[in-house]
Amino acid sequence: MSVYFRILAIVISAFAETCAAATQENGLTTGIALYNQLKIDSAISELEKEAQSGIAESQYYLGEALRKRNSYMTPEALHWYESAAENNNVYAIIQLGRFKSETCQKIRNCSPSKKTQAEWFKLANELVLPKAQKGDPESLYLMYEITLNREWLKKSANSGYATAQYWMAVSERQGEGFFLIPGKREASVKRWLLLSSEGGHPKAMMDYLQILFEEGDVVGMRHWLETAAATGDQAAISNYGAYIAHTPDKIGYPLDLVKGYALFTLLKELEDSGGIGRYVERKSEEIREKMTSEQIEKSLEVAKDWKATHPTLSFFPDKLSN
Repeated sequence: MSVYFRILAIVISAFAETCAAATQENGLTTGIALYNQLKIDSAISELEKEAQSGIAESQYYLGEALRKRNSYMTPEALHWYESAAENNNVYAIIQLGRFKSETCQKIRNCSPSKKTQAEWFKLANELVLPKAQKGDPESLYLMYEITLNREWLKKSANSGYATAQYWMAVSERQGEGFFLIPGKREASVKRWLLLSSEGGHPKAMMDYLQILFEEGDVVGMRHWLETAAATGDQAAISNYGAYIAHTPDKIGYPLDLVKGYALFTLLKELEDSGGIGRYVERKSEEIREKMTSEQIEKSLEVAKDWKATHPTLSFFPDKLSN
């Protein structure tokens, strides 16, 4: 190999490493974004490239995507979970701790895990506990996922971790915790959902909106629906787009056909993920019938601007899924 090509190879390699590092730092790779949009087949194709380049987060999500697509822990899914675990991805280690290889072997042609469930959970504990003891909010939450001890969840929620606050609300709504005075449980659920919403958790915002609807708080609904839509949550964008286009006018937003149609134009990018395709097409047609050709043309620019200034559309599936 000539000196020129050796230098070129070194430059390309260094550039690839820089891109991979930047992707990891930003967190949301193309593959992960597609996974969050429930485009599993497309996600797997991208995640395979990212995982092979050594991105631990993509290795984890590739394991998740393969397991979900096949409805069980395939040997390939197990391989990528373990690859992520070898890069100290705690989420992968926790999922491996939950994996019962003996049960899987009885049902499917599964590969045995490199460690036992107890060994994986021991490793997770060793990685997470020191950070949790220092008060790291996410680590406190992960200790709950490792131990299922609700005290860890409460500590994480009290430290301000939005995901933990959301699950505190869910658990209390399902009957956990002790509340002697009537109405205190409902008040506590509402409080946790508000705190989680203020922390930017889209699912909490949508649940909080339901409470506001039941209470008839239209002003609060207008605020939190717009805030939820700004996170990229597909359900929030769908409702927000419909309401500002008055299809129907439920909470008193000023009429904005251009923006409403623009948001449904963006939702079309999800195709039929989550089974929303027909609804999006029907709503788009309903709004389009009210618009002039100039408004439709302008909406394309609004859609382009929204896409450039807001997070990627997402269904926000749980990171630690069942």
